[in-house]
Amino acid sequence: MSFGPGPLSPALQLIIGTNVALFLAQNLTSDITAYLGLQPWMVLERFAIWQLGSYMFLHGGLVHLLFNMLALWMFGTELERIWGTRYFVKYYGACGIGAAALTVLFSLLPLDVATSLRHAVVIGASGAIYGLLLAYGLYFPDRPIYMYMVFPIPAKYFVVIMGAIAFYSSLASNSGVANMTHLGGLVVGYLMLKGARLHPLSEAKYWYLRWKMHRVRKKFDVYEGGRGDGRRSGGWNQRVH
Repeated sequence: MSFGPGPLSPALQLIIGTNVALFLAQNLTSDITAYLGLQPWMVLERFAIWQLGSYMFLHGGLVHLLFNMLALWMFGTELERIWGTRYFVKYYGACGIGAAALTVLFSLLPLDVATSLRHAVVIGASGAIYGLLLAYGLYFPDRPIYMYMVFPIPAKYFVVIMGAIAFYSSLASNSGVANMTHLGGLVVGYLMLKGARLHPLSEAKYWYLRWKMHRVRKKFDVYEGGRGDGRRSGGWNQRVH
């Protein structure tokens, strides 16, 4: 019997530890939130580029922090096992930063909700978390996720529902959550996962490695082998494999 996807990897320990440390610092002084939180007008007018990455290590309360870190552990652990630490950290950071960049661009639109967002302070890891959620839905589409801890829904439908909620909520000017950032994390995650398959350099490298391995196999007389039909010595295929 076990609970959850497994122990925290060093990468998750570092990410979660940074979030917790900055959350404690936020409670000591509000200057950290004002300086590191994402404020679109500061990025555009004062070139506060660091806010595109620093905002996702801040949180608005203990519940906000706990739910985001719980989601990071639940969905991130298994993805890191599949991808490896290097790509996992790259993907997580790209989703968070990309979501922030799309939020800043959205704030330039001539809409009431965009104008209000331009002078807001956006904090939280939700943009990166939504990117992980999308990846989880693509890799494990039929695995059940309990929405509100009650209703079991296949991961692929759960991602669609959360994306639709984020899109609809991003158009509501009275929303207290930067849902555009959530939607941005989904969009950037999708583009990264699809782009990895369609990137011409990656494809060229893949086929070059396949050609190189084929040459090495021929050089050392490596063939596909396996169990014989019993007519060869000992019942095994005598080809090198």
